[in-house]
Amino acid sequence: MTNEISFSHHYDVLIVGFGPAGAVAAGMLGARGHSTLVVDRLTDIYDKPRAIAIDHEILRHFDNMGIAEEVMPYIEPFTASQHFGAKGQLIRRIDMVPEPYPLGYTPSMVFTQPPVEAVLRKHAAGFDCVTVSLGVEMIDLDNRENEVVAKLKDASGKVHTVTARYVIGCDGASSRVRDLAGIKLEDLVFDEPWLVIDVLANEAGLAKLPQTSAQFCDPARPASFIIGPQNHRRWEIMLLPGEDPQQMTQPDNVWRLLSPWLDEADGELWRAAAYRFHALVADDWKKGRIMIAGDAAHQQPPFIGQGMCQGLRDVSNLIWRLDRVLKGQSGKTLFATYTQERKRHVQTLTGRIKTIGQAICERDPQAAEARDARILAEGGGQPLVITRQEIVPPIEEGLIAKEGTPARGLLFPQPAIISDGEIRLLDQITGPTWRLVLDGRRVAQTEGEPLAKELDGLDVVAIAPVVDASADGTMLCEKDGVLANWFDRHGAVGAIVRPDHYVFAAAADLDGLRQQIRDLATRLA
Repeated sequence: MTNEISFSHHYDVLIVGFGPAGAVAAGMLGARGHSTLVVDRLTDIYDKPRAIAIDHEILRHFDNMGIAEEVMPYIEPFTASQHFGAKGQLIRRIDMVPEPYPLGYTPSMVFTQPPVEAVLRKHAAGFDCVTVSLGVEMIDLDNRENEVVAKLKDASGKVHTVTARYVIGCDGASSRVRDLAGIKLEDLVFDEPWLVIDVLANEAGLAKLPQTSAQFCDPARPASFIIGPQNHRRWEIMLLPGEDPQQMTQPDNVWRLLSPWLDEADGELWRAAAYRFHALVADDWKKGRIMIAGDAAHQQPPFIGQGMCQGLRDVSNLIWRLDRVLKGQSGKTLFATYTQERKRHVQTLTGRIKTIGQAICERDPQAAEARDARILAEGGGQPLVITRQEIVPPIEEGLIAKEGTPARGLLFPQPAIISDGEIRLLDQITGPTWRLVLDGRRVAQTEGEPLAKELDGLDVVAIAPVVDASADGTMLCEKDGVLANWFDRHGAVGAIVRPDHYVFAAAADLDGLRQQIRDLATRLA
């Protein structure tokens, strides 16, 4: 990475914004060999935590990128979140699915953003085909038929002109790329003022605090408590009418708000920032050769910690499409399903988060008591237990098989594979490619290989539990039966899996798989 300007004239892709979404996009493009320029008007990583949660889907992508081991020191499991009602009673618990974990990793995690972001940037900058220029502001874009012409201003005020086949705006909620492309935001109707407080608690402070994360659904002042890595603890506290957001970030006011849990001697105030929690989504995520991702494309309330995850889902969804188009394997019509898939996913997830958030934010005492009674009734009189994983939806429309097809749009599992006496996760063997994954209990790999000829670049693998594995040396043996149970649940002998690990289709027999592959080949053309 450099703050010095070293621009060539033309790139495959220009990425504006070098936050987590921009860094992951650059790393994915670099790994695929595409000439990429990344610019950011800031010269360094923001040294305070903003995002705090990631999940197993995102860590799976980090592992595919080869950086999982580097980020793991800054990641810990997310504790369950207990929701307490208007009278302080436990009304609901949000946890994660039990082991064996479906994607091979702890499903819900917390992390420390600055060092993780440093790993993402280092990875992206390590590719010879990726140029990173910091302290550079994008000031104009000309979205032409065959290229985008960008004007970039460096710290000295000098303006440089570069061209790119495509531009990706990962430049945040106030995206200049989005504005220049003429993309509008749709309001999903959520707007609440909150104060986010990060504390590095000492031993005395930690001893006072809850041992799980919590939502305090108190109509007097709703608040969230999140257990971060090591001694990092976060509060999100609703601001009340008449409270000035900037005044409430002053240390005296912050410690007053924290007084039910801690006093000033119990830790170091790391950050206090006032936000309005919004629910917004872009009307279109692509205009001509300009695309947007991350906060430039959507903003959602933080109540289940999916903000950064959504941005990284955007780029993992986009980059394999962009790779195919840049290589001439698919036409530009492939991009249409980027907006279709990601916008619908954001709308559905935001709707679910809004429902949770509106319940948490209830300020009317009588309505809050009715809410508590309703949630307890849903659990049969006991605190209801749900998982974060069931809140996050599948892909509901886009480049997936027609409605009614088994497993369409679901995330494909990642079983633990026993290989040469060692245990490895599936992606570490197959890579994140287009895959035809077969139930080795019912179908041999040799039976699937002729089907793969219907689609260039489709890899075939057969997997079965150890107890069911035959002497066939081509078959992979899974340790825990995760995939076998998945095939049984969906009545399928095989699944066609995309590079971003979503299922295009599963089918009950080889003929069904053949038909789905032919349909896929047509749609990818």
